[in-house]
Amino acid sequence: MKIGFCGTMSVGKTTLVNALKDLPEFKDYISRTERSKYLMEMGIPLNTDSTLKGQLVFAAERATELMQENIITDRTIIDVLAFAKLSTSMSEGEKFYLGATIQPLMDEYDILFYVSPKGVEIEDNGVRETDAKYRIAIDKEIRSIIQMHKNKKITTISGTTEERIKQVKQAIFS
Repeated sequence: MKIGFCGTMSVGKTTLVNALKDLPEFKDYISRTERSKYLMEMGIPLNTDSTLKGQLVFAAERATELMQENIITDRTIIDVLAFAKLSTSMSEGEKFYLGATIQPLMDEYDILFYVSPKGVEIEDNGVRETDAKYRIAIDKEIRSIIQMHKNKKITTISGTTEERIKQVKQAIFS
């Protein structure tokens, strides 16, 4: 099964994936979490400065994850699409062609979870963007992409990590 978590920055996606990987129900899963610090150190612009090359790196990571069996990831194609859409460095043509190229990969996820930012404060990890307006804009774009793909099973989760784990297990195992 291919399980993906999408959502704006600093909502707890990585924390959730790290918590799930320690549970017996997910012992046979590969977990993948953010590599933003590593990518930033390589000189790949992130957030509003993201370029076509940078988004291609992120898209390649997502595509590589989708080549795995039994994977849980804290980033999805939806995230790449949203961050590309709000990039100030990419042209409209680059955004369009990137989206047209990677959007079909969404069908490869068996289940997607949208992690709501409600009640979650922005945490500064030294890498992610901490601008609240940008966070809201990314969240709005992610929800817009989800709305365009109503036929895909996307479950909204919220609350504490423990509450989210319960919601994830219920969606997967019931």
